[in-house]
Amino acid sequence: MWASVTLLGGDDGCSSPPGVGKGGQEPGCEIIHPPRDGGIRYRGLTPEEVQSVRFLPFDYEIEYVCRPDREIVGPKVRKCQRNGTWTAMGHPSRCLRTCPKMHLSLENGQAVARAMERVPVEGTWMEYSCNAGFHLVGSARSNCTKLGRWSTPKPVCERNREGAEGDGGNTEGKGVDGGPQQPLDPRRPLLLQCDPGQATKYLYELLYNDPIKIILMPGCSSVSTLVAEAARMWNLIVLSYGSSSPALSNRQRFPTFFRTHPSATLHNPTRVQLFKKWGWTKIATIQQTTEVFTSTLDDLDQRVKEAGLEITFRQSFFSDPAAPVRNLKRQDARIIVGLFYETEARKVFCEVYKEKLYGKKYVWFLIGWYADNWFRIKDPAINCTEAEMAEAVEGHVTTEIVMLNPENTRSISNMTSQEFIEKLQKRLGKNPEETGGFQEAPLAYDAIWALALALNKTSAELVKKGLRLEDFNYNNKNITDEIYRALNSSAFEGVSGHVVFDASGSRMAWTLIEQLQGGVYKKIGYYDSTKDNLSWYNNDKWIGGAPPADYTKVITTFRFLSQKLFISVSVLASLGILLAIICLAFNIYNGHVRYIQNSQPYLNNMTAVGCTLALAAVFPLGLDGYHIGPGLFPFVCQARLWLLGLGFSLAYGSMFTKIWWVHTVFTKKEEKKEKRKTLEPWKLYATVGLLVGLDVVTLFIWQIVDPLHRTIEEFTKEEPKTDTDVSILPQLEHCSSTKMNTWLGIFYGFKGLLLLLGIFLAYETKSVSTEKINDHRAVGMAIYNVAVLCLITAPVTMILSSQQDAAFAFASLAVVFSSYITLVVLFVPKMRRLITRGEWQSEQQDTMKTGSSTNNNEEEKSRLLEKENRELEKIIAEKEERVSELRQQLQDRQQLRSRRRSSNPSREPSLPLVRCLVSEQADKLGRGNCDGSRVHLLYK
Repeated sequence: MWASVTLLGGDDGCSSPPGVGKGGQEPGCEIIHPPRDGGIRYRGLTPEEVQSVRFLPFDYEIEYVCRPDREIVGPKVRKCQRNGTWTAMGHPSRCLRTCPKMHLSLENGQAVARAMERVPVEGTWMEYSCNAGFHLVGSARSNCTKLGRWSTPKPVCERNREGAEGDGGNTEGKGVDGGPQQPLDPRRPLLLQCDPGQATKYLYELLYNDPIKIILMPGCSSVSTLVAEAARMWNLIVLSYGSSSPALSNRQRFPTFFRTHPSATLHNPTRVQLFKKWGWTKIATIQQTTEVFTSTLDDLDQRVKEAGLEITFRQSFFSDPAAPVRNLKRQDARIIVGLFYETEARKVFCEVYKEKLYGKKYVWFLIGWYADNWFRIKDPAINCTEAEMAEAVEGHVTTEIVMLNPENTRSISNMTSQEFIEKLQKRLGKNPEETGGFQEAPLAYDAIWALALALNKTSAELVKKGLRLEDFNYNNKNITDEIYRALNSSAFEGVSGHVVFDASGSRMAWTLIEQLQGGVYKKIGYYDSTKDNLSWYNNDKWIGGAPPADYTKVITTFRFLSQKLFISVSVLASLGILLAIICLAFNIYNGHVRYIQNSQPYLNNMTAVGCTLALAAVFPLGLDGYHIGPGLFPFVCQARLWLLGLGFSLAYGSMFTKIWWVHTVFTKKEEKKEKRKTLEPWKLYATVGLLVGLDVVTLFIWQIVDPLHRTIEEFTKEEPKTDTDVSILPQLEHCSSTKMNTWLGIFYGFKGLLLLLGIFLAYETKSVSTEKINDHRAVGMAIYNVAVLCLITAPVTMILSSQQDAAFAFASLAVVFSSYITLVVLFVPKMRRLITRGEWQSEQQDTMKTGSSTNNNEEEKSRLLEKENRELEKIIAEKEERVSELRQQLQDRQQLRSRRRSSNPSREPSLPLVRCLVSEQADKLGRGNCDGSRVHLLYK
């Protein structure tokens, strides 16, 4: 993956000497500043890493990018060299604003672009001229400004009035000797070699020496680029037989260029046709960073877009393809177009073998002009065996320009393609495979025929104007235009096939399609792009038996709740609801019985209703996409929340209120306890109403501010064993909201504190016995169970939220068991007592006789015993206080006796008498007696 970082700045360059940092020589090149109005793509780096890294390693490639309304001028890709410098640093890369292309052509005239790159950018200027019989209206020159606009409006060519102006051509030498059948002068065409330096030398020598040249015929792309760009200055037509560079299709740069060798981009219509045939829409590419492959890939990108397809991943490399191949594997590329030379192809497929990027899941498209045994050639640059390479390349598809007509039809020269090859081999007298340019020989032969036919046609047209070919000179544009029109309209059958030129002057030809089957290339079809005709042999073979998918098809599957579990729990919940209804009916029917009245029946009714609501919440808890559609899911989410919330508040809130009142009354001081023994029912109901009201307010705010809705949780993709082109994406539906955790924190926090407080109160009041709420011990037991189940289930359910069966089982069974325990503990003992003792019958009989019922239960006895015990404790306290007073009197008398003894020992009372007096008082308390014979005063 390329990390794109756009750093606006000045022209590209290094801020300090390349490869040198603070610590000396660094293993790489210093990061380059991006061009103004553009940025740089760094392969494999995140924007944060780009900010922190100063040096990039050797062989690392960067790519310049510009804003949408600008075009890169200069090198688009740079590579870090071993000397610590970037390639082509002498040529800056700039992002220049583009101008509209409508100024690049002129109807009934010529528009010649100067200083123009691929598209018109800032600094490009156009020169306009009109054809014969027309005159220019407007400026003859227009410049592309920094604002992305042309300096002057586009001119027009208007037809001259009759006799007003000349035809603008050379009127000398009317008439042409010979005519269309005039033989071609061999001195006129000029064939140049494939050495750009030598070609430049020969070009200028021949142009400035007689005779005047009409046609230039270069061979390879490097020479054609130089010659074709210079030829327009001399009004010369250029016709090439061996140039394939897509750059030569630029009509603004090469306005007089034609070629019988198709452009390398001719592979692209064939590739697009094959993509459509096999139903592929997502394509990946990997290319060697050279101009011919970059421009070919740009053309392919444009064609696939026009066909409604897409190039999803685009990788490039300079010399080491390891990282780009890994990226293709990571990005799940399936259909891959490879553009690179033969030596680099071996490197690529060695990495393909290592990454397992081959087999029945992948298809590679390569160029067809490699040698048939290219993958078997030993190459020291790779570390893969011949068998490994053969395994990696098996099944790939190639496209190759057809340079020899595959059909046995006669050409314009009255020869078939096979007859031409036989004559050529006879003339060569040696092995054709050892002859350079042998494959292009049919193209060169057809180029001569195209030239001859064009000159004959031009000669005939010039006769009508009173001109002839011999009148041509380097300033005569009219004859050049006639030759241009003749070549542009060429259409004939040659030995290489049907010869016709497209709008850019490139040959339109057939494309051969081959596939490597068992290590041998087999022809599987031809494609004629001029007629959009695909000739198919139906002998293509695939490792998997059929063409693979262009991407891993992701099948979305929802994880639904187990229906067996849902039905089982629903049955339990239904039985629980039935039990709650029975308990509620029992409590209402026996509400007049004193024993039921003393248990606060209205609170018990609320408990039964709360259990019913909580049990009813089990049903929406189990509803998911298996039962309902996405539109109803939010309503189910709200039903879950409201039923559980209100059910908990009613059931637990009523029990909590009972235990709270018991704790409040029986933990107060004695004097306050007496004041609060009178139970006011409205206070209990108000407490329950407060708890329910808090829940209702919270739920309303939650529903209005941040309502629950359907969310989808996605899990790791799963690959089925039966189909390698499909992966399964499990999904699970959840009820969620934007701030779900905040709301759950508020809800669970409040309920959790209430549960903990209920446990504490139940523990504190376990030994209390009261007449007003005679079932508070049962309530405490129910609170214990409910609190423990809730405190365990809530966090466990959140942890298991991604496991629908486990989460539902924990939540629903906790609700069911809590409700069952509450109903059984609170109501079953009452039922048992009333049924076994028949108390509801005796209560009815007593009421009919006396109008009131008697209370003879255990709570009344306990109350009486408690009252008697308090009275006894009061008496004991009074007696103990009296004993303390007597002891104090005794101490006082002892002190008095001591004082008297010291003053008059004969008057001291005897000790037994004092003891007797004390004993007499103690006897009144039942603690002793005194002998009557000793009750008198004795004086010594």
